[in-house]
Amino acid sequence: MHRKLFLAALATAAFALCGGAAAQGFPSARPVTLVSPFPAGSGSDLAARAVAPGLSDALGQSVVVENRAGAGGSIGAQYVAKSKPDGYTLFLASLSFSVLPSLMELGFDPARDFEAVTLMGEQSMAFVVPPSLPANSMAELVALAKARPGKLNYASAGIGSIGHLTGELLKNERALDIVHVPFKGTPEAMTAIMTDDVQMGLIAMPTVEPQIKAGKVKALGVTGRKRYPGLPDVPTLAEAGFPSMSDSVWYAVLAPAGTPPEVIARLNAAFRQALTQPDTVQRLDRSAKTEAAFSTPQEATAYVRAQLVKWNGVASKAGLKPEHAK
Repeated sequence: MHRKLFLAALATAAFALCGGAAAQGFPSARPVTLVSPFPAGSGSDLAARAVAPGLSDALGQSVVVENRAGAGGSIGAQYVAKSKPDGYTLFLASLSFSVLPSLMELGFDPARDFEAVTLMGEQSMAFVVPPSLPANSMAELVALAKARPGKLNYASAGIGSIGHLTGELLKNERALDIVHVPFKGTPEAMTAIMTDDVQMGLIAMPTVEPQIKAGKVKALGVTGRKRYPGLPDVPTLAEAGFPSMSDSVWYAVLAPAGTPPEVIARLNAAFRQALTQPDTVQRLDRSAKTEAAFSTPQEATAYVRAQLVKWNGVASKAGLKPEHAK
């Protein structure tokens, strides 16, 4: 028995030494893959490609962005969750990741099957209404909705999207009778608001900023902790008195559960270096309208898990139930 225990302890020590040695040599001999779970040209894809060059410089190894789109982002997430936990395959999660459990049955656990590396960026959104709508603030919009029960609609890019769930927050917190109108994507939702077919919606900044500046929609508030630089006169939704609606589209880098702590630390340091480079900051802002951000792995873990709790709670109140992924 003592001999068996000794051999088991020896094997465990050898495994730990090998793991530590592998971590010290990370990365070497092959590229690091950053998986975007949405198609080329999407916000996730643009953000990943904006960061990849700086990350490659920081790691001293090439970084490849791979698009694994489909099923609301769950295909890419599952692929990374089931990948070898060696740091060479990473997942770019975004706000949509936090509501996946409410939309479909998953082959992975969003909380348990990943190790967080860092937060990576934040993209503002704007809550907008048609120019003709007699409301110039969120308070005036709420008053108008109360005066016209069942007459005002809110647009979203689809059931379970951030636009849908933020509309549900507004509806439930202010006891409003407003109607959800889901579209096939953000451009369609944007068009419906501009033409006054739908009276309000939360739209991502790359799509909505030009329309606000052209006077085709009115912005009543923006998401985020501070005002959006491109629209300095528009208050944040928190300033407007609606803090629960102020979550922006966030990006976080996740690795498969079981990735060695030394590798997570190496990746975190590399992302921190990349995200403080002026070139990376400019690429993120220019191509993805995203503000660079970084954090410790612990901070990223806490944030992502809090978002999972929040948005799945909202989805549950909205009556969403998981369906089989397609």
